[in-house]
Amino acid sequence: MADQIPLYPVRSAAAAAANRKRAVYYSAAGPGPGADRHSRYQLEDESAHLDEMPLMMSEEGFENEESDYHTLPRARIMQRKRGLEWFVCDGWKFLCTSCCDWLVNICQRKKELKARTVWLGCPEKCEEKHPRNSIKNQKYNVFTFIPGVLYEQFKFFLNLYFLVISCSQFVPALKIGYLYTYWAPLGFVLAVTMTREAIDEFRRFQRDKEVNSQLYSKLTVRGSCFIRTDQLDGETDWKLKVAVSCTQRLPALGDLFSISAYVYAQKPQMDIHSFEGTFTREDSDPPVHESLSIENTLWASTVVASGTVIGVVIYTGKETRSVMNTSNPKNKVGLLDLELNRLTKALFLALVALSVVMVTLQGFVGPWYRNLFRFLLLFSYIIPISLRVNLDMGKAVYGWMMMKDENIPGTVVRTSTIPEELGRLVYLLTDKTGTLTQNEMVFKRLHLGTVSYGADTMDEIQSHVRDSYSQMQSQAGGNNTGSTPPRKAQSSAPKVRKSVSSRIHEAVKAIVLCHNVTPVYESRAGVTGETEFAEADQDFSDENRTYQASSPDEVALVQWTESVGLTLVSRDLTSMQLKTPSGQVLSFCILQLFPFTSESKRMGIIVRDESTAEITFYMKGADVAMSPIVQYNDWLEEECGNMAREGLRTLVVAKKALTEEQYQDFESRYTQAKLSMHDRSLKVAAVVESLEREMELLCLTGVEDQLQADVRPTLEMLRNAGIKIWMLTGDKLETATCIAKSSHLVSRTQDIHIFRQVTNRGEAHLELNAFRRKHDCALVISGDSLEVCLKYYEHEFVELACQCPAVVCCRCSPTQKAHIVTLLQQHTGRRTCAIGDGGNDVSMIQAADCGIGIEGKEGKQASLAADFSIRQFRHIGRLLMVHGRNSYKRSAALGQFVMHRGLIISTMQAVFSSVFYFASVPLYQGFLMVGYATIYTMFPVFSLVLDQDVKPEMAMLYPELYKDLTKGRSLSFKTFLIWVLISIYQGGILMYGALVLFESEFVHVVAISFTALILTELLMVALTVRTWHWLMVVAEFLSLGCYVSSLAFLNEYFDVAFITTVAFLWKVSAITVVSCLPLYVLKYLRRKLSPPSYCKLAS
Repeated sequence: MADQIPLYPVRSAAAAAANRKRAVYYSAAGPGPGADRHSRYQLEDESAHLDEMPLMMSEEGFENEESDYHTLPRARIMQRKRGLEWFVCDGWKFLCTSCCDWLVNICQRKKELKARTVWLGCPEKCEEKHPRNSIKNQKYNVFTFIPGVLYEQFKFFLNLYFLVISCSQFVPALKIGYLYTYWAPLGFVLAVTMTREAIDEFRRFQRDKEVNSQLYSKLTVRGSCFIRTDQLDGETDWKLKVAVSCTQRLPALGDLFSISAYVYAQKPQMDIHSFEGTFTREDSDPPVHESLSIENTLWASTVVASGTVIGVVIYTGKETRSVMNTSNPKNKVGLLDLELNRLTKALFLALVALSVVMVTLQGFVGPWYRNLFRFLLLFSYIIPISLRVNLDMGKAVYGWMMMKDENIPGTVVRTSTIPEELGRLVYLLTDKTGTLTQNEMVFKRLHLGTVSYGADTMDEIQSHVRDSYSQMQSQAGGNNTGSTPPRKAQSSAPKVRKSVSSRIHEAVKAIVLCHNVTPVYESRAGVTGETEFAEADQDFSDENRTYQASSPDEVALVQWTESVGLTLVSRDLTSMQLKTPSGQVLSFCILQLFPFTSESKRMGIIVRDESTAEITFYMKGADVAMSPIVQYNDWLEEECGNMAREGLRTLVVAKKALTEEQYQDFESRYTQAKLSMHDRSLKVAAVVESLEREMELLCLTGVEDQLQADVRPTLEMLRNAGIKIWMLTGDKLETATCIAKSSHLVSRTQDIHIFRQVTNRGEAHLELNAFRRKHDCALVISGDSLEVCLKYYEHEFVELACQCPAVVCCRCSPTQKAHIVTLLQQHTGRRTCAIGDGGNDVSMIQAADCGIGIEGKEGKQASLAADFSIRQFRHIGRLLMVHGRNSYKRSAALGQFVMHRGLIISTMQAVFSSVFYFASVPLYQGFLMVGYATIYTMFPVFSLVLDQDVKPEMAMLYPELYKDLTKGRSLSFKTFLIWVLISIYQGGILMYGALVLFESEFVHVVAISFTALILTELLMVALTVRTWHWLMVVAEFLSLGCYVSSLAFLNEYFDVAFITTVAFLWKVSAITVVSCLPLYVLKYLRRKLSPPSYCKLAS
C-alpha cells in the first residue's frame, strides 16, 4: 500500500514563482538582443550554447553594453603542457602516486554496502558477516610500526640523503672517518622521532580501548531517553530518542529473546540525520509492522544523558555513522618546511657540482668515480642533518610558549609541526554561529502583522496573556468550555483591543506548543546527579526546571513564553502540559510530530486539546519555506527583511484547525508512507504537504545571537594585517549579511554585492558579468548559487572572489566549506586558515593549511580535530600577530643559521683540499665533527628560538608588521644566497688564515682553524640576535666553556703545548676578527641607512 502513494513535487509552485522572478530580472534590459535572454537560458539543456559565449575576464569586454552579450571575448586559461619539464618537476610524483593508489585499491577492495535484516536474539539467522564492532584509530600495529615510521622519515630528501651517506661508510674504499660521526646524528634523529610516534600511538591505543569498553545495558520504562551528540555533530543540546512501541508492552526484559522479531535496516550511509527501517514481529496475530526513523536510533559516539537504554546493534565497526563520517586528516606540512626542502635540494646540486669540479681539477686520474664519491662524503655537511632536529625542537618550544601565554588562557597546540603557518596566513575562513557569535539566543521581537513588540514592550504581551486566560476562566465558568479566549460576548472591550489580545494569545500558545523542547527537573536530593521528571507529585517548581532541545532557538522561544506567563511544565512522548499565569495546568495530547530538517527548513506538530478535543496543526520555520504555505499577506516578506537587517534569526509561526475526520484520513496515509522502504522520505513529505495549505499566519519571531567579545577589533586587526576574511555559514542570507556588518567584517561604508540566485549556466554567466563590473565591494552568495558557479566557472569565480575585501557564503553545507578551502589553496597557492566551533566545521578545519577550533556551546569536536584550540575568537589576534609571527621569523633564522653552520665548514674543507692537491682527505675527523654540530654550537644556535624583533604589545598595536611575512622575505632564495656568500667568505678567511699563519706542523692548522671556527659561530649568533634573552647569554658562555674545558682531552687532535701559547691566541683572534668584523660593520650601516620596519617602531 505504501508503495502506491503518489509522489507530487514538493513546493513546485514556489519553484515556478522563483523562476518567474528570475526571468523578469534577466529580461529587464529592455528591447533588443537582451530582451529574450530569459528564454535563451530558461532550460539547463540549452546551456550548451554558452560554449561559444564564454565569461569575459578583461576590461575590454566589460566596456560593452550588457546587450552586447554575443560579443564577449573568450577567457582562455592556459593549461600546463605535459612535456619533459612537467615530468621532471611534478610528473614523476603524479605517476608514482597513481601507481600506489592503484595497487592499494587492488589489495583493499571495499566491500559493497547492503541493507540488512537483524533478528532479535538469533544471531545464527544472520548469514552475512559484518565488521568487528570496535574502533581503531591507530596508524600502525606491532609489525608495521618500525617500517612505517622509517618510511615516513626517509621519504624526505634530507633524511634519505644522510641514510645513503651513512651506509656508504661500510664500504672500505669510501670510508673517510669514524662510523659514529655519521650514524650517531642519524640515529639520534630517528630515536627522537620513533619515541614521539610511539607515545602518540600508545595514546591512540588507550583512547580506542576506552571507547571500545563502553556498553549500553539497561532499558527505560518510559520508552524514551535523552542523548548528547556533541562528539558526533557538534551540538551540545540533548535530543529525545524514542523506543519501539510494541516492545514496551513486554512483561520482562527476557521476553525480548523469546519473541520472533527482526529489524530490516537500510544499507550503511554517511547521513547522521536520517534512517529508514522497519520492525516486524511475526509471532503476533496479525504480524506487527512498525516503521523506524531517526528518532529510534542511537548512533555510536553519542552519550545517553538521561534515562537508560537497551538496543539491537545494526551497524558495527567501519559501518557506523561516526566512522563513515570521519575523514582521515591529511598530514599537514608547513610552507617553511617545503621551502627549506627546496633549499636542501639546491644545496645538494651545489654539493654535486663542487665535487665534480674537484675531480675535474684532479684531471680524472685513477678511479675518479671513487674520488667523486669521496668528495661527496667530504662535503656532505653542506646539507646539515641537524636542521630537522633543531626545527622540530624549536616547534615544540613555540607550542609550549603558546600554551603558557597568560593572555590567551586555555590554548592547546594539537599539531606541533606547523606553528610557523600561523605567521603566513592570507585567507581566514570563519564560521558564524558560535565563532563570531556567542550561540546564546535571546528573544527580541514579536510581530503580528499590524503591531510589533520589542524588548521594551514585553510587559504588554504579559498583560494580554494574563487577561486572556482570566477572561477564559470567567467565561468558561464551571462547564470548562474551552481553552481559547471566547470570540463572543466581548462587546465591552474595544474591537481593536479584542482582536490584538486574541491574536497575541494564539501566537504565544502556538510558540509554547510547536517545538521539540522538553523540561527537565533536577533531583532534589542532589546526590546522584541525575535528572528526572517530577511527574508523581506534579512538582513543577521553576527553580529546578531547565529546558533541553536540539536547537538553542527553540529553548529561547520557550523561555520567552515562560517570561510572559505561559509555561511549559511537562512533556513526554504523547502529551504536553502548560501552566497559565493563574496556575491552571492545561493538557494537550501530541498526535504527530514533524521534526525540523535542513531540507524542509520547518517543523510541525499536531496536538489535541484534552479539555475541548480540538485538533490543531501548528507549524513554524524559515520564511522561505513558510511563505508559500501560509495564507496571502502583504507584510511577511518586508518584516522578515527588516528583522534580518537587525541581525535577528526569524521564524514564521502558523496554524490550521483540523476536524476528526481530516486527521484520521491523514493518519492512515501517513502511517502507510512511513512503512514504505522505497522513497519513504518523498512519500512522507508528499503526505505532510497535503496539510500544509492555506495555513493561518500567526506571528513572526526574532531571536538575536549576540556577538562574541571583542570580535570587531579582532577582525579589524586581521584586516590591517593583510588577511582576507571569508565567513562561511549555514544561516540565511539576510542574517549572515547583518552579522557581517555588525561585526565589522564588512564596513558600513563598503558596498555589498548580493549575488542573485542562479540555477543554470546562463544565469551564472550573466550574474558573474554583472559582479565583474563592481570594484572593491564585499560579496554575499548562497550555497546553491555557489555550487552552480563552481560547476561551470570555477576559475573565473574564484579569481573574482579573491579580489573582494570580504566574502560571505550563506547556506553552506560542511562539504561546501571544505571545498571552498581547497579551491583557495589550489587557485591562489596562499596559506589558508579555518576556524570554527561545531562538528559541521571539522571538514573545513582539516582541509585548511592551519585549523583552529573554539571550545564553544556546540561541543569540543572542532577543537579536538583542529591543529590549535582556543577559548574565544579574540584570542586569534594574539595567536597570529605575536606567536605566529615570532614562530615564522625564528624558524627562518634558525634554519638558515644551521645551513650556514654546514656551509662554512664545507667551504673550509674545499679550500683545504684545493691547497693540498685536491686530495679527498678530511680536515676534521671523529669527535671534532660531532662536537661542532652538538655541544660546541648547538645551545647558542638553538637559543635563536627566544629571539624577537619587537615586543608583543608592539606587534598587536601594529598588525601591519604581519603583512610583510606573507611575502616570505624572511626565508627566500635572496636571503639564502646572502648566507651562502657569508659562509664562503668566512670559511675562506678561516682556512686561508690558518694556512698562512701556521708555522711547522699540520696539527697547528687544525687547532687554529677549528678554534677560530667555534668563536666565529658564537659571534655570528650574537650578530643575528635582535633582542637578548638571559638564556642566550648563558648558552653562549656555556658552549665556550665546554669547548675550552674539552681542549685538555683532545690530545688526539690538538697539540696541548701549542694551544697554551700566546702565538696561538693572537692568531686565532686575528682570524676571527677578520671573519666577523666586516659583517658587524655592514649590519650597523644597514640599520642606519635602511632600517627595517620593526627597527623604526622599536626606536
